Amino acid sequence: MLGRAFLSRGITAHRLSKNVTFYVNESAPPVSECRTNVCEDLKPVLVMLPWLGSRPQSLAKYCDIYFRTGYDVLVVESQVQEFVWPRWGLNRGKMLLELLQSERFVSRPLLVHAFSIGGYTFTQLLVHISQDTQKYQALTQRIKGQVYDSLVAGSVETMAIGLAKTVFPRLETLVKHGSMLYFDMFRRQTQDYYNASIDTFWNSPITTPALFFFCENDPMSNLQAMDDVIDHWRKRGVVVTAKKWKDSSHAGHLKRHPQEYLTSLETFLQSLCLAPLKAKM
Repeated sequence: MLGRAFLSRGITAHRLSKNVTFYVNESAPPVSECRTNVCEDLKPVLVMLPWLGSRPQSLAKYCDIYFRTGYDVLVVESQVQEFVWPRWGLNRGKMLLELLQSERFVSRPLLVHAFSIGGYTFTQLLVHISQDTQKYQALTQRIKGQVYDSLVAGSVETMAIGLAKTVFPRLETLVKHGSMLYFDMFRRQTQDYYNASIDTFWNSPITTPALFFFCENDPMSNLQAMDDVIDHWRKRGVVVTAKKWKDSSHAGHLKRHPQEYLTSLETFLQSLCLAPLKAKM
């Protein structure tokens, strides 16, 4: 998916399922120069949840940041049907939850980087955790940090706008109104689930440090909703860093503001003390 360039640098791809790929960074482990199983267990894994319609060349730029800092990267792609029919989204969240507890990942520290609808996919995992926090305590303790880029935040109408712009941009108005009608007709199967998911995210069982990237002119993300959730998390004791731009693009902040984006992310990663950074971003 990310091209052959990474293969020459010691990055190997393992297709775990249709929409899940694990990229293993075969270069020297960041924690130590040794290559024992203990060292590999300490090597952090970045769980990346991209935006809908993300192109491989765009996604590769983000993966490269983590490859250069010594992480392995697990890419979990979202599908539009998981959003329009939330029960399927919950199934995807359960699948991801089980994967992160499988033998391959069970001892690895984790960092989450979710873009746009990827934040919704990760929230479906949080829904399962919140239903039995004791059962999943070991997993939540392994999630050392969370990065959210361009979350789709706000009303159901905001979600409909995001769906239209992402999937059918040429038919944006028609798709928006059609989506609103669909959400209204199937309220119990859609809006009720969305509201429950929003509540779960606001009161997330994961309280490790978080970094939010967003902008004031994003039509898919309500600015007030973003400010409110950040304020709420801080009141809950979560250490939150917020990088906001007056003018930027949905899931395009790295392209529009590369230096500020990379500096903010590098500072955040260093604060987590997961592993020493191998190279400057």
